[in-house]
Amino acid sequence: MTYVIAFPCVDLKDKACIEECPVDCIYEGERMLYIQPDECVDCGACEPVCPVEAIFYEDDVPEEWKDYTAANAEFFVDLGSPGGAAKLGEQDFDAALLASVPPQEHDD
Repeated sequence: MTYVIAFPCVDLKDKACIEECPVDCIYEGERMLYIQPDECVDCGACEPVCPVEAIFYEDDVPEEWKDYTAANAEFFVDLGSPGGAAKLGEQDFDAALLASVPPQEHDD
């Protein structure tokens, strides 16, 4: 089991979760952030700092956002487990699911 970042993160990428993650397992895609499931230690530090409540324990992802569990895993199919997001930086791609998600506007 792992944590999953869902729809509310799309086009926001606040990154407060990245600062809290003790194992540097939150990676940045083009439109949202993703948690590397093999690197996540399930500490939960990321969940309470997310300003839009986009992070859920895998079993607790709301039904309407269940596709984001697979999208989080899919993001790492080619990327693998790099062993730390900081050294990798922002990626220029996202999971295929995001191609069908219209741009989101967030209140600043």
